[in-house]
Amino acid sequence: MIDIPESAITETFLAASGPGGQNVNKVATAVQMRVNVYALRLAPYAFRKLKTLAGRKMTSGGELLITVREYRTREANRAEARRRVAELVDQAQQRDARRIKTRPSRAAKARRVDTKKKKSTVKKMRGKPGLD
Repeated sequence: MIDIPESAITETFLAASGPGGQNVNKVATAVQMRVNVYALRLAPYAFRKLKTLAGRKMTSGGELLITVREYRTREANRAEARRRVAELVDQAQQRDARRIKTRPSRAAKARRVDTKKKKSTVKKMRGKPGLD
């Protein structure tokens, strides 16, 4: 897991919805975490991959926006938000394997053409017999 610098993180707490009774109405336990992606100093390939992985969670200003309201305490929601950000960044830093272009062999091309010809003759034979 990557260590995210505190200077890159901005947290705001808001009232959560869901179970919790009066606690939900009184206490702002949900966390909305903004992470400045530029401050993470990611490699260009990792930044591009993070943008695709994050999708709508990434703002046009380069901030990653994560909202967590799973738990009833601030601390648990903060920890979950940090875990999600670290997981996203870790996934982005894993390089994809390079694709090696391949080509069908001459024999494979010939087999494909032969099967097409066989299908064609089968379909031609399905028609009504001619008046010869």
